Amino acid sequence: MYAIVEIAGQQFKVSKDLKVYVHRLANEEGSKVSFDKVLLLDDNGNITLGAPAIEGASVEAKVLSHLKGDKVIVFKKKRRKGYKKRNGHRQYLTQIVIEGISATGGKKAAKAEVAPKAEKTVAPVEAEAPKKAKAPKVEKAEDAAPKKAAPKAKKEDTQE
Repeated sequence: MYAIVEIAGQQFKVSKDLKVYVHRLANEEGSKVSFDKVLLLDDNGNITLGAPAIEGASVEAKVLSHLKGDKVIVFKKKRRKGYKKRNGHRQYLTQIVIEGISATGGKKAAKAEVAPKAEKTVAPVEAEAPKKAKAPKVEKAEDAAPKKAAPKAKKEDTQE
């Protein structure tokens, strides 16, 4: 069983006993937190979709620790201008462990509803815009008459 849940503005695919790093949460270490914005649930093939979220479904988690992520270097440069800026930061993160997913309510979409790929048919396009008729190509007077080939200049031998 897994769920797609929105945590701190980002979507994560979570399952039971999974450790996840998310943007810093205000909760203290060791406290429990519940996320109600569950977008999708999969219970062994039974998929439940939300519009946009599933009402009554939630994901329970426990805050393990607050930490800082790896250093990210931001380097800006403009060629041939002598402009260089080096900056960086470390993102504030929270490590959580998913303790459980509770699924109640919502629409269920069965797995059998998906059409097989082999049975795809393409409907003929009937409402196509009419094509413009092209005007007949008019030849110029110069092009109509055959061109005369220019006489080739003979190379004279320069040997004496």
